[in-house]
Amino acid sequence: MYSKPILIIAGEPKSIFLEIFFKTLKLKNFKTPLILICSKKLLISQMRKLKFKMNILDLDLNKLDAYKLNNQSINIIDINLNSNNLNIIKPIISNSYIQNSFDVAFKLIKKKFTYKLINGPISKKTFLNGKFPGVTEMLGKKFKTEKIAMLIYNKKLSVCPITTHLPLKLVSKKLSKNLIIEKIILVNNFYKKMFKYKPKIAVLGLNPHCESFNKIREDEIIIKPAINKLKKLRYNVSGPFSADTMFIKQNRMSYDVIVGMYHDQVLTPIKTLFEYDAINITIGLPFIRISPDHGPNTIMYGKNMSNPSSLLSAINFLNKN
Repeated sequence: MYSKPILIIAGEPKSIFLEIFFKTLKLKNFKTPLILICSKKLLISQMRKLKFKMNILDLDLNKLDAYKLNNQSINIIDINLNSNNLNIIKPIISNSYIQNSFDVAFKLIKKKFTYKLINGPISKKTFLNGKFPGVTEMLGKKFKTEKIAMLIYNKKLSVCPITTHLPLKLVSKKLSKNLIIEKIILVNNFYKKMFKYKPKIAVLGLNPHCESFNKIREDEIIIKPAINKLKKLRYNVSGPFSADTMFIKQNRMSYDVIVGMYHDQVLTPIKTLFEYDAINITIGLPFIRISPDHGPNTIMYGKNMSNPSSLLSAINFLNKN
């Protein structure tokens, strides 16, 4: 009896994802079955272009339990991609294709076929079209989960932004004591469930050096009270710390997770430290959703020069859990 399969949505048709998927398959033979949700036409086209050879097993969506799955072939659920030119795909076509891919994955997750999902990169501008800040929020809405958080995970150090894809001028308006407490509890519970220990969490301030300026006092009236409340509840949390020095080696080494107030405050340093060796995990959902920590990178499409490390880390994580 094998462990629950990993569903992998290929994402944007014109992206580096299939290239890094092929490279990942070359690097390691995973025990957990992988199921690619993708256009077979697109898959074959990219295999030819990138000179990758492997058998393809077409899966019947309604008979998945009948298969004895392994990774000797690419197991694929074919999603129709209605385009005659795979190099020029209009947003209306790619959006429909991506949505259909997610719908298939959602159906299988709700049926308890698996609890493991990886999605390749998508264009937030075209696919989400302003309806959601990111895929994290889209998934929360779909599964009626209000309390969710983005965790950029590396076993040495992870980060969590309290607000995600917000313009900077809106960050301070969104912040609240309860929101900070909610996200940190989610992070703590995730570590306890997955790794069996309470993480040491550092919390960053919002303003430079955590200083207050005139009437702008978020660090004093929002962040510090949230930390004090969490300490009383016996969470292993410290701060607020100044963001400009927190990622220095001697400071970050004392913590498992650094929580920041906005997206780039923590994602910029974590990507600088680990480059592609980090994964984006949505925590709080009734399943584990991971995406490689990079975008479609259409500029590199078809060049066979992209780094597969983040996808490898994503599959490795689910292969063990």
